[in-house]
Formats: sequence, structure tokens, C-alpha cells
Amino acid sequence: MAVGGSRRGDRSRAGLLVLIVAVLQAACPAEALENGLARTPPMGWLHWERFLCQIDCSHDPRQCISEKLFMQMADLMVSEGWRDVGYQYLCIDDCWMAPSRDEQGRLQPDPKRFPSGIAKLADYVHSKGLKLGIYADVGNKTCAGFPGSYGYYELDAQTFASWGVDLLKFDGCNCNTLELLAEGYKTMSRALNKTGRSIVYSCEWPLYQRILQKPNYTEIKQYCNYWRNFADIYDAWNSVKNVLDWTSHNQEDITDVAGPGGWNDPDMLVIGNFGLSWDQQITQMALWAMMAAPLLMSNDLRHISSASKALLQNKEVIAINQDSLGKQGYQITEEDGFELWERPLSGGAYAIAIVNRQEIGGPQTYKFSLAFLGSGLACNPACSVQQILPTSRNLGLQNWVSFLKVLVNPTGTVLLKTVVI
Repeated sequence: MAVGGSRRGDRSRAGLLVLIVAVLQAACPAEALENGLARTPPMGWLHWERFLCQIDCSHDPRQCISEKLFMQMADLMVSEGWRDVGYQYLCIDDCWMAPSRDEQGRLQPDPKRFPSGIAKLADYVHSKGLKLGIYADVGNKTCAGFPGSYGYYELDAQTFASWGVDLLKFDGCNCNTLELLAEGYKTMSRALNKTGRSIVYSCEWPLYQRILQKPNYTEIKQYCNYWRNFADIYDAWNSVKNVLDWTSHNQEDITDVAGPGGWNDPDMLVIGNFGLSWDQQITQMALWAMMAAPLLMSNDLRHISSASKALLQNKEVIAINQDSLGKQGYQITEEDGFELWERPLSGGAYAIAIVNRQEIGGPQTYKFSLAFLGSGLACNPACSVQQILPTSRNLGLQNWVSFLKVLVNPTGTVLLKTVVI
């Protein structure tokens, strides 16, 4: 009996220890990839949505994926003020490669479209005060059928580092099993760190994993700086809506894991293209700021309206996106065709987004209590309220029992910021 009692005591103490550890783990945020990068969401330009896989330079050289295109974009990111407001990464997506590796097994760029090589392009981008991103795939082939990194993770990481690459977008096509997918993303993460070069690591791990298995975001954040959860975005309102719906419906799983060093990526900004109305462009910019999303534009900076440029370069919106607290925003209510989102900011401030999801009729009024925001703390006892989008205006001093009324266009958004007094 004495021995048995001792064992029951040991099991009791062990159970208590397990409970304590579980409570501590639940109370602590997920650890981020230890490369010291992406302390705020990365900002830049990415070729994919706007330029796709256009590789025939003889047919349309201005749309062709080539070193000339990226040099032109680098020049414009400097001359048109993009770099100065925070857009620093110039990112190559799929279709930059030659159809096969070289004799040493290394990836190589298409020699006709990148005759100077990626290292020379990186030098040019760096000379502009910008950083270069590149694309590869965890599987046997990229999504467009070019050589994948499976079996070459360390060699490819070393190659990218030797070229001076600053960011890797690592896709998940053509990987046979979930085990190979997970191990491939982990192996490339370790390989990038081993190079000694600071390379931001963008993953599509949960996007491919969630088809068959619920992603472990705590684990993903330990290996990736930001990660895609949902399908490719398109230059269309339905696509933006689908991203917002998926994010709000899954926010309990993804919101808390986001923070300095690791971010949920709802995909590219398509502002300045063809498919979104002006109000829909405002909604995408506002909600990507609310979601602490990487701001990676995919548009043609050679042909962009002054209004779209001003929206993308809006410093007040960018400040919300880049807020040092690093909390991702979330939807707090959905009713009568409206969505109300909030995002905690540093210094006790809050960003508030009111989205009108109606697609018929005219502008609609939405009224809400400030006591409803931030669990009652957003304006307690008083706060100043600033409207940031669609236009900037001061809504004055308010108190915690104040009601605000805003007029929101169909498919549009009003973005506010509260600062406690």
C-alpha cells in the first residue's frame, strides 16, 4: 500500500506539473522564428498578380518577367516615394528560372531575360536602398513547372545568400505528402539561417496543409516570418471578400499567433489595377492594415493613378499596419450588412474599421457605442477620434458612453483611430 500510495502521489504531482506547463504555454505568445527579421509586417512590391508568368519578351517586353522590369520598378520605388514610406522589398515571384539547374546543381535564372544574373540585379536593388526578394518551391517543381528545391534545400539557400537575396517566398506546389511538406519548410528555414545572411522567410505551409490537416500555427511561427493561409488573391472584389470572410471566420485560430517576427499573410494588395472600385480599394487598404498584413503591392508602378498611389502611400494607414505592438485586428460584430473590426495599437490606442458589405443602394449610416470597443477601454474615460479613411478628419473628443455615426459607401470602409486622453 505504501508503494502504491507513493506512485499515486507521483502521478498527482506529475499531473499538476503538466497542468501548470499547459497554463503557462497558453498564457505566452507563440515564439517567432529567431532570425530577428520582420518585426513589423514587410512592405514592398511583388510581381505575381499583375504580371503572372509572362516570359515571352518578344511578344510584350514591357510585361515580361525580366531584369529590366525589376530595375524599372526599383527606380520608381525610389523616385515616386514608395521607399520613403516603407515599401522596401522588390520581390520576384515564379517564372524567373531557367528550365533546368546548372552543372553544379544550382538554380539559374533564364539567361535571356536575366542576362546579368540575379546577383547583379540584387546589387542594383541594394544601390537604391531597397531589398530583393525571390521565389522557390518546397516540392519537385514550382507551381509553373520550373525546378523545385526538394533535395536541394541547403544548396538553394546558399545560392540565394551568395546572390544577396533578402527575402524568400517559398511555395508549396508539387510536394507529395504532408510530412515532406512540413519537413521541407523546416529544413529550408534552418538552411537560410545557416547561411548567416538575413533573409526574410515567407511560407505557404498552412495554405497547403489545411486541406488535410489543421495547421499548428505555433510551430509555423517558429520557422517562418509570415505565411499564407488562403488561396491566391485576384484583382476582383469577390476575391477580396473571400479573404476577409475566411480571415474573420478563422480568427480564433490565427489572430493571437501574429506578432513581431511572424505574420498572417492574406496575399497581395491589388490596389491600382483594374478590378476594384475606389471604395473597394479603400476597403482592401484599411483591412490589410487592420490585419497587420504584409503590404506587398502587385501592380504596375509605371501606370498607377494618383488616387491609388496616395492611398497606398497614406502614412496614417501605414502607421496602423506597422504599429509596434504587433497585434492583429479582428472582427467584433457583423450585423445588417455591416462589419465592425478593431485592432489594439501601442499606447492604448485602437484602430476601428466599419465595413459596409452591401452591394446595392447608396451610402448607409452605421451607429455604434464607443463603450463597445476594446472591452470598454478604447475610450475610457475619454478619447480623441480621428477618421483616416476615406478622408482624414477630426471627430473630436469623445467619452466612453459616446455614440458615433459614420456614413459608409457600399463595399466601402471607414477607418478610425482612437487615442485615450
